[in-house]
Amino acid sequence: MIGIVDYGAGNLKSVQNALEYLEVESRIVSTPNEIAACDRLILPGDGSFGFMMENLEKKNLIGALKTSISKGKPFLGICLGMQALFESSDESPGAKGLGIFKGRVMKFRTGKIPQIGWNLIASENPRLEDDSFYFVNSYVVVPDDLTIIAALSDYYGPFVSAIRSKNILAVQFHPEKSGTAGLALLRRWLSC
Repeated sequence: MIGIVDYGAGNLKSVQNALEYLEVESRIVSTPNEIAACDRLILPGDGSFGFMMENLEKKNLIGALKTSISKGKPFLGICLGMQALFESSDESPGAKGLGIFKGRVMKFRTGKIPQIGWNLIASENPRLEDDSFYFVNSYVVVPDDLTIIAALSDYYGPFVSAIRSKNILAVQFHPEKSGTAGLALLRRWLSC
């Protein structure tokens, strides 16, 4: 069973609709026991880093997420769900991320913020293909470990648009809003 993590915000229904289109069963989960019962997890996100982390903590979901990831369950982070994997964010000083990866999240330095619309990704990873995806973001991840970078995009300069490490795939864009390219990415993730 695929669990879509509900922390009190996020585009849960859009993600679930995309999975339904692919004829894959999923359910929205919001308790540690529900997370533990899932075979795969998706953490979608929108809103602010601090709000997300505060709600994950209030719902007692942080430990359940970390345990599931450490046990090797396939995990897909989307947008803010990717940023939450890191230690901190300029968006919410003092708020701690999940800390799965060392590094931080920083605001775009130039250009119109947020970036809204279609942008290309360039990837060397077999789970990703060079294509256009839909982005809505003001912040980007800056990992300490450059080997986890799976794709780069350009918005007034290069930025990390996807990371990959063991059972984790996380993307800054929204595959559930990216048409055929997004559905193809979800199919590939489901097959790994």
